[in-house]
Amino acid sequence: MNKPERAKRISFRPVLAGFGLLLAVSTAGSASANPVPIPADKPGGNASDTTQPSVTAVAGVPVPVRKRDIPEGYVAKKPELVLRSQLPAKDYFGAADGPAPLKARAIGSYAKGCLAGGASLPPDGPTWQAMRLSRNRNWGHPELIDYLKDLAADAPKVGWNGLLVGDLAQPRGGPMLFGHSSHQIGLDADIWLREMPNRRLTAEEREEIPFISMLKGPLDVKGADRSVDPAKWTDTHARLIRRAASDKRVARIFVNPTIKKALCDFEKGEDRAWLRKVRPWWGHHYHFHVRLSCPAGSTGCKNQDPPPPGDGCGSHLTYWLSDEPWVPKNPPKAGEKPKVVKKRPMALAALPNDCRTVLTAN
Repeated sequence: MNKPERAKRISFRPVLAGFGLLLAVSTAGSASANPVPIPADKPGGNASDTTQPSVTAVAGVPVPVRKRDIPEGYVAKKPELVLRSQLPAKDYFGAADGPAPLKARAIGSYAKGCLAGGASLPPDGPTWQAMRLSRNRNWGHPELIDYLKDLAADAPKVGWNGLLVGDLAQPRGGPMLFGHSSHQIGLDADIWLREMPNRRLTAEEREEIPFISMLKGPLDVKGADRSVDPAKWTDTHARLIRRAASDKRVARIFVNPTIKKALCDFEKGEDRAWLRKVRPWWGHHYHFHVRLSCPAGSTGCKNQDPPPPGDGCGSHLTYWLSDEPWVPKNPPKAGEKPKVVKKRPMALAALPNDCRTVLTAN
């Protein structure tokens, strides 16, 4: 299915029973579940016989019957979504395959919210290509889509051929079935630290092409060299992130602490204000994560507090590059599996009330 077709669909994909989603059994176009009535003035039509079989027998062999006309004014019943407050919100939002047909609005916070009136980033543009399309996460607030197009247009000006764009948000935002805890209100985007090639990637390549880590080595070893790999990291990477952070719509950009250190060393000019927005965080060594501020008109959208003053290249960064955050204090014994603490999925009740309207809008 191409994207224009996908953008028009606002139905919900079939969901496993284990997810707990409930849909009415009637679906448009199914003769057995939601038959089209036969008007009384049509051959075979009468008050007691309101349906017509889809096949008939000729010499004992079933054959399709002629398609019946749909009576004027007939409207097929739409599936009805039944919301349960205690069920995981990710199951509902992960099932939506199209945007909510509402005015564009980011609702809630980056890690607890949803998206109304989402727009999709086309899979291909002059200087971008969207990746991992099977996830259906190339959706965002229209302001995010505009930002990405602007950044992609400027990428060649800094020596970067074009963007490979990863996850944005689901069609209606909300918690995802797997992966990110944020990316819920259509204002987050992952941009790969891998340049767009001089050709269009195939659908298969977009799913399987590997990431490129900028790390020189593992970070969780005592005394590790926590720096970028000079064979992979270039000043062009730095110029692209500087351009991305310099846009006034950007609230933060998350990168690996090793990349933050490389950016601090890269900037030799007097204007270091953009570095304040670039924040060190776990992971983010093969992509950088752009986060926009709440757009005008997004009532109920919650911004983060502004980053601390300064360029972020001082003692805070020194901590991130030390052993403290990375080396386990009580490593598992030989042959012992590390303990994994599973978090309970966020319930639908935890999201803003307006997210229910987003889910049921059709």
